[in-house]
Amino acid sequence: MYPDQISFKMVKLHLINSFQMFYSSIKNLLLLYFFITILSFSSVSFSTDKPAIKVSVLKFGTVNWTLETIKRNGLDKQNGFELVIQPLASIQASNIALQANAADIIVSDWSWVARQRGGVSNYSFAPYSSATGAVIVPEHSSIRSIQDLAGKRLGIAGGGLDKSWLLLRALALKEGMDLDKDVDKVFGAPPLLNNLVLRGKIDALINFWHYNAHLKSIGYRELITTHDIIHRLGIKRTVPILGYVFSEAWAKKNAMTLNKFLAASRQASELLCQSDDQWTAVLPLTRTEDSATQILLRKSYCEGRITNFTAADRDAISRIYSILAEIGGKKLLGSIKQLDTNLFWNDDFE
Repeated sequence: MYPDQISFKMVKLHLINSFQMFYSSIKNLLLLYFFITILSFSSVSFSTDKPAIKVSVLKFGTVNWTLETIKRNGLDKQNGFELVIQPLASIQASNIALQANAADIIVSDWSWVARQRGGVSNYSFAPYSSATGAVIVPEHSSIRSIQDLAGKRLGIAGGGLDKSWLLLRALALKEGMDLDKDVDKVFGAPPLLNNLVLRGKIDALINFWHYNAHLKSIGYRELITTHDIIHRLGIKRTVPILGYVFSEAWAKKNAMTLNKFLAASRQASELLCQSDDQWTAVLPLTRTEDSATQILLRKSYCEGRITNFTAADRDAISRIYSILAEIGGKKLLGSIKQLDTNLFWNDDFE
């Protein structure tokens, strides 16, 4: 890649990161779309004859472990494409990058894709990971069941529409308890909530799996995982939560290259789970030097790998979606009450 091309790419990503702060007003949101749309009309060429796949991800997201392993081992070139990793500052920025065609692929969950398909954007979802969060409590906490959460201060990462929180509410309602009324809810960023529970300011928290690993490494325990919640709701499948998301039109036009990328992603995950050397290479990306936490992170990452995806999984996700639609309503899923199972991309896991 030539210097001016590298500079253009840096400016492009900088603008995406910078302008995402303007969400607070419609005027500035339109301005954000305007600037990114202008960028999308400009082409970035690469000094290779292999097709490029631009993947926009959170700068410190765990999917970077996979993507960096692809690059470090040349799995992209071996599979006939050039992987371009575009680190961004927020989920909103990656969503807009996809919408403005500044990225080919982002990482998100199937509920977001379903809502977009109910509007004007036909996106597709390729399963990536089933790793998910849990309700965490201190080791010697008196909280031993969902019912014990009544009257307690519960930290919730992801806000009031967090899927793990909504599913926990659904399970509690099934068991005769309205958690939305019965707990003192504390919403906050994942690091803040970890800090609060360590200081005894909250009694329990729902957090993302990689943040939970830090607490579990020092003795905190899982009260219930999101998958346990789903199973107790009568859905006996461990389904993907996150996936690669892309335009359906782009995918159909670039199906061979996309499937090679998905194959490379699985190859990279296998390397990270089978080779200690490969795992050691990504340890700096985990942002922890604690060996116990690193072991838990690797365990959760590897347990979350998707090795197959069947019609039974699609059916299970449809049922979960219906529960989320009932609890989260229009604020979460808009007017789309039934999952469009055509959103799932099928590369046959070759």
